[in-house]
Amino acid sequence: MSNSKEGKCPVMHGGNTTSNKSVVDWWPKALNLDILHQHDTKTNPLKPNFNYREELKKLDVKALKKDVHHLMTDSQEWWPADWGHYGGLMIRMAWHSAGTYRTADGRGGGGTGNQRFAPLNSWPDNVNLDKARRLLWPIKKKYGNKVSWADLIILAGTIAYENMGLKTFGFAFGREDIWHPEQDIYWGAEKEWLAPSDSRYENLENPSTMDNPLAAVQMGLIYVNPEGVNGKPDPLKTAEQVRETFKRMAMNDEETVALTAGGHTVGKTHGNGDASILGPDPESAGVEEQGLGWSNPNKSGKGRYTVTSGLEGAWTTHPTKWDNGFFEMLFKHEWELQKSPAGAWQWEPKAIKKEDKPVDVEDFSIHQNPMMTDADMAMKVDPIYKEISLKFMNNFDAFSDAFGRAWFKLTHRDMGPKSCYFGPDVPEEDLIWQDPISEGKNNYDIEAVKEKIANAGLSISEMVSTAWDSARTFRGSDKRGGANGARIRLSPQKDWEGNEPEKLAKVLQVLEPIAAEFEISIADTIVLAGNVGIEQAAKNAGISVAVPFSPGRGDATDEMTDVESFEPLEPVADGYRNWLKKDYIVSPEELLLDRTQLMGLTAPEMTILIGGMRVLGTNYGEAKHGVFTDAVGTLSNDFFVNLTDMGFAWEPTENGLYNIRSKKTGAIKFTATRIDLVFGSNSILRSYAEFYAQDDNKERFVNDFVNAWVKVMNADRFDLK
Repeated sequence: MSNSKEGKCPVMHGGNTTSNKSVVDWWPKALNLDILHQHDTKTNPLKPNFNYREELKKLDVKALKKDVHHLMTDSQEWWPADWGHYGGLMIRMAWHSAGTYRTADGRGGGGTGNQRFAPLNSWPDNVNLDKARRLLWPIKKKYGNKVSWADLIILAGTIAYENMGLKTFGFAFGREDIWHPEQDIYWGAEKEWLAPSDSRYENLENPSTMDNPLAAVQMGLIYVNPEGVNGKPDPLKTAEQVRETFKRMAMNDEETVALTAGGHTVGKTHGNGDASILGPDPESAGVEEQGLGWSNPNKSGKGRYTVTSGLEGAWTTHPTKWDNGFFEMLFKHEWELQKSPAGAWQWEPKAIKKEDKPVDVEDFSIHQNPMMTDADMAMKVDPIYKEISLKFMNNFDAFSDAFGRAWFKLTHRDMGPKSCYFGPDVPEEDLIWQDPISEGKNNYDIEAVKEKIANAGLSISEMVSTAWDSARTFRGSDKRGGANGARIRLSPQKDWEGNEPEKLAKVLQVLEPIAAEFEISIADTIVLAGNVGIEQAAKNAGISVAVPFSPGRGDATDEMTDVESFEPLEPVADGYRNWLKKDYIVSPEELLLDRTQLMGLTAPEMTILIGGMRVLGTNYGEAKHGVFTDAVGTLSNDFFVNLTDMGFAWEPTENGLYNIRSKKTGAIKFTATRIDLVFGSNSILRSYAEFYAQDDNKERFVNDFVNAWVKVMNADRFDLK
């Protein structure tokens, strides 16, 4: 027997997760469907019938808030609170959880508790937030499933502000935890943390050229580099990046100033030591660290010796008090560049009275210099930011109100409409960024409306494609878009190229009088028309089916619609209607997966919807690509039957399309796009295509299509969930 301490691996290599290559590793160009399979129920320890909203009804909110208030000043020896108050740390945790949100795809944000997992738990910008979450653990343990990590993290930041004197705008529970990292979020193409931001921009001098959907300027940062663009201080240049980054996170200039100042009114930065000696991040640390990271061997490694951002110091004289100290400090003094003990660039006052300096976090008899980041200085040197800052400095109540509203928006932006909110502190005011919708009617003669629609002269394609276009804007990432509200008839959606404005106007001209006659919403009428089209197409296939319908959608108005905020929802591609606005670097099938994931669909649901939409003739511009049937308007499984028919040969053409020829006659029978053919070429998707092509699955195909269709139409009906 060998005495070697390094014995052969005792498990089969298929189970060796540290070395086994994945399919994508072997075939990098293969279509990776994992984005549609994440958050499988097998990763969730909760029971299948678990209902978080029902659990929230059992939550003693008053007791929970009291416990979180107590936590703020319950300083622990293992991780002491600065000045005996955890407010700054808890605010940073909540901020960095919510602050990953970006408008381009609605992903990121604090709505899922994703900060618990890699990569966010180990981002350079999130150093030591592992301690904040661990400080919250006793409270999470106490209240268990009645409060999610996602809610608790945001609540802790909000309570921190209240505890330090801010009258907050409100708070809503309702964020449900995930149990696995969100693999669908693209954080950038860089291969190293904090790589220079040049690769994110076509032109670094023009921040608007940052790659979509990114908002943060460097890999591993939440917003901008606190030392300046690529670590080079220049407040005017930094102001340009701040403006673009906050815009991509749904904030205007006034909200940006309020958040910057309000975030830096309390707490401090930490850089009193050598950042290079910190231990590995939580995801890289040894098992003995038990999920904590960035161990610091510098003296105590905590308190006044903590190293986080590398900058060192507080912004205000009283960093545990909500006041106007940020603006007073910024404008009362002249500032000069200095280096922190960790070697980071920061701005410090050229001259300051001792009594204006904040005291040391451990020894209150010692006063330390305050500091400002390059982004803070931008609030003073950028003309627009300066004007807003001076207004706030001279009107503390206006500043407090603006910050309270901006903080509420920051921490609730990705929760969706107010129907998703829960709790006693939900504000009554309707806010434009919540995409408000009027209340809909739900007690009317649905069959009478359907009969009217059926006899109105619209084609199956027109009815189905209009309903689809209305609903496909839904994004599960931030719960925006969807058929509810019928915003497809308003600016900007009525003019989107992908909505075929002329055809849309024709359909609406028919449906709007019907809605008016029955005194129901146009939103319900559009969805009902789609259902009518599907029922007619199923009947053409010899199958009688009633598409389930839930009334009650309301209509939005122009006054309820923030036009600019809806621009990111405009589709640039829709594989379901075989449409691309233009050619992109990303393949059409990758764009299809992205849209599918945002809509909350699975790979089988995507497959069945593609097959059905093709035979219904809903392609953009009535194109024939992928319409593998001789009976358009019949809800048959012909798409899959012909796709898997070995009697055909598939050949590429010069214009990026494909001809499908009969092997027997050589005649071109069909044409196709990459989207169509991927359902026959990808091994997983082909398995679904073959399933629906089977002779015994014709009726199953129709029923599954109906179920997937209803899921899309009801995706934004949070009142039904």
